[in-house]
Amino acid sequence: MTSAPLLAQNISSDIAGTTEQARLVSAAAQRDFADFVQFNVQRRGGTLPAEFPLEVNDVQDLKDAKISYGFPVYSIPPQDVLAGRSDLRSLAKATGEWRFVISLHDTPIGLATLRQDNGRWGITSYGGSVLAKDVDAAIAVHGNSTRSNLRFIRIYQAMSDFLEVVSPTDARARFAPLQAARQTLLLQQRSEKTGTASANGGLLEQSDILDPLRASIKTNMDNFR
Repeated sequence: MTSAPLLAQNISSDIAGTTEQARLVSAAAQRDFADFVQFNVQRRGGTLPAEFPLEVNDVQDLKDAKISYGFPVYSIPPQDVLAGRSDLRSLAKATGEWRFVISLHDTPIGLATLRQDNGRWGITSYGGSVLAKDVDAAIAVHGNSTRSNLRFIRIYQAMSDFLEVVSPTDARARFAPLQAARQTLLLQQRSEKTGTASANGGLLEQSDILDPLRASIKTNMDNFR
């Protein structure tokens, strides 16, 4: 699968920053990942530590891995969802966090998470090989030629991830539930019952996900009290 362009450069600049910011974050991802590869290849030889965060068979595979493309992470305040506000597209706000897909021979093997600390961008963690594959596949199916119609949305209190997809025909936002959302909210079972996802090429209307989101958020928040 051909790597997609940097998503952040193609999404409107009012969300996680300007194209210049996207360039800075991308440069930081490339820099820190190069250090990560060098450290592991030199220090660990051919061994693969238990619970290694990237899906490789051997540490030496890292020499052929690369930072592929990145995207800002959005989220929606749980109180807005619980309050009955239903325009998820306008409620989603940038978190300041970015994710970059790491690929080996054009196959996603994990994600790098970046945050800014004292004005400097840097990778804070690696992992998420399943999510990386899921995101990459959804982007390939639902992205336009510049991927400008996509946003990654994580609703922490519902433990759910979505790819927001804006239609070029009616400008409406629909949602591709990623693995966490499919499992936590049982959206696959719901869509099969209603037939909604089939009608929209696998995408769900926001009306299809609001009630499950509210129920999950309420349950999780109640459990943490």
